[in-house]
Amino acid sequence: MALAVVLSRGLAGLEAPLVTVEVHLAGGLPAFNLVGLPDTEVKESRDRVRAALQNAQFDFPARKITVNLAPADLPKESGRYDLPIAIGILAATGQIPGIDLPRFEFAGELALGGALRPIRGGLPMALSARRDGRAFVLPAESAAEAALVRGATILPATSLLGVCAHLKGCELLPRLAPQSCAAVESGSNPDLADVRGQEQAKRALTIAAAGAHSLLMIGPPGTGKSMLAQRLPGILPPLTEDEALAAAAIASLAGRFAAAAWGSRPFRAPHHTASAVALVGGGSDPRPGEISLAHHGVLFLDELPEWDRRVLEVLRQPLESGVIHISRAARQSTFPAEFQFIAAMNPCPCGWLGHASGRCHCTPERIARYRGRVSGPLIDRIDLGIEVPALAADALTVGAGAHGSSAHDMTSAGVRAQVTSARARQMARQGKPNARLVSREIEAHCQPDTTGAALLAQAMARLSLSARAYHRILKVARTIADLGVSPVITAPHVAEAVAYRRFDRM
Repeated sequence: MALAVVLSRGLAGLEAPLVTVEVHLAGGLPAFNLVGLPDTEVKESRDRVRAALQNAQFDFPARKITVNLAPADLPKESGRYDLPIAIGILAATGQIPGIDLPRFEFAGELALGGALRPIRGGLPMALSARRDGRAFVLPAESAAEAALVRGATILPATSLLGVCAHLKGCELLPRLAPQSCAAVESGSNPDLADVRGQEQAKRALTIAAAGAHSLLMIGPPGTGKSMLAQRLPGILPPLTEDEALAAAAIASLAGRFAAAAWGSRPFRAPHHTASAVALVGGGSDPRPGEISLAHHGVLFLDELPEWDRRVLEVLRQPLESGVIHISRAARQSTFPAEFQFIAAMNPCPCGWLGHASGRCHCTPERIARYRGRVSGPLIDRIDLGIEVPALAADALTVGAGAHGSSAHDMTSAGVRAQVTSARARQMARQGKPNARLVSREIEAHCQPDTTGAALLAQAMARLSLSARAYHRILKVARTIADLGVSPVITAPHVAEAVAYRRFDRM
C-alpha cells in the first residue's frame, strides 16, 4: 500500500475542523516532504517522526515520502500531527493494517523515543470527533479533559507502540469512562464572611451576582475591594454542564485546562501591564485572551486608571455582545466572552481623597486627569458603581457582625442561595440573566410602576444620564426586585438602582 489516509483535527477558534493526513510513498531519492500550509512546529515533525519510528523498532522507508495535510487552505500548527503522520507512514508501508483507520481520529506529539506528549485543545477536538461518530486517540495526559464530553469514545495512549498494538488488535487501548460535572463546594472559594463591614459593598456584590451585572468599586487602599472581587465566584450560581463544558473548552484551547477547576467559575485578574492582545486574544495563530478565559466567570481589573487607555477601550464591544471577533490578514477567529466585569480604582492618584486623616494633597486637576484615564463610554457600560470607604478600627475586630443580618446571610453560602433563587426567576421569565437583556426585552420585563417611572424620569433629568444608563438602571432595578421576590419594579427598587450610578456624578 503506497497511500494511507489518517484523520486528525485542527484548531480554528473554538472549532476543530477535520484534517486529513495523506501519506504517499513513491520511488526516487529518499525525501520527506510536508505540504498543506504547515508552520514551523509541523515541519519539525519530520525529525520527530523519523526518530520515534526508528526507536520504536519500526522500519523507516528509504523512499520519497509526501505528506499532505488537507484542506490545503487551513494553516496547520503545533505538534499534534506527529502521531497521525507516523501512523500514516506505518500504514503506507504495510507495517500496521490500515483497514480500520477511518474509524479513528488521532492527535498527539511524539517524543524521540516514541512516547506521546500532551497537546492543547483536546476538549474541542473530542467534541468534533463525537459529532462525526469516530473514536479519538490522544495522549493519556490530555485524555481527562476530552473525557468530559458525554458520549465520546476516548482512547488514551502513552506511546506510539501502544497505538500500533491497538490497531493490530494485539492489545486494545482502554476506553476512558466519561467524567461527570460535580458541583463546586462552597468551601473551595474564599468566604464573604471574611470581609468585615462594607455592608453596602456586599449588597452591591449580591445584586451584581444575581443579575450578572458589571461593578466598579471606588475607595482608598486597603478597604477590601480586591477581597470582595475574589469572593464573587463563591456567591454566583453553580455552572450548568453546558456552561462548564464551554469554559473548559476555552481553557483547553489555551493549554490551561486543570481537572481540579472543572465546574468552577473562572476568575481572571490580569496585571495592569497586560497588552490589548493579552486581554482580548489574538496572535498570528489566534488564541483566547483573558476575557475569553473568564467566559461564564469573572474578569477583575484592579487599579483601573493604571491600565493603558487603548487597552481598556477594547473591552467596549465584548461587554455588549459577549463575543470577541479577532481578524488577521490570513485568519479570523471568534471566541465567546460572556464574562462578569469587576473593576476597582482609587478615588485619586494618592488614594486618600476624602479620608478622615487628611492625607490627600492631590489638586483637582490631578484628580480629574487621573479619573480621565478611564473613558466615559467605558464607564457608561458599567451597571453598578459604589464607594468602598475606609473602616473604623472597631469594625475590624473579630466578632463584629453585620447589623440587621444573620451570620448565615453574610456567608457566601447564604448569599449564594439568595442569588441562585433570583437567577432562577430570571431564567424562568426570560431565559437569560437581566444584564443580558436587549432593548425589546427590557421593555417587556423591566418596566417600573407609575411611581418608579416618575422617579426614574426625574433622575435622568438631574443626572443627565445617557440612554444606555437608563436601560442599565432598569435592568439593575429588575434584579433588585427579583432579590426581593417582587413581580413589579417599584420606586424603592428604582431609587436603589439610581444610587449605584455614583460614577455618573463623579
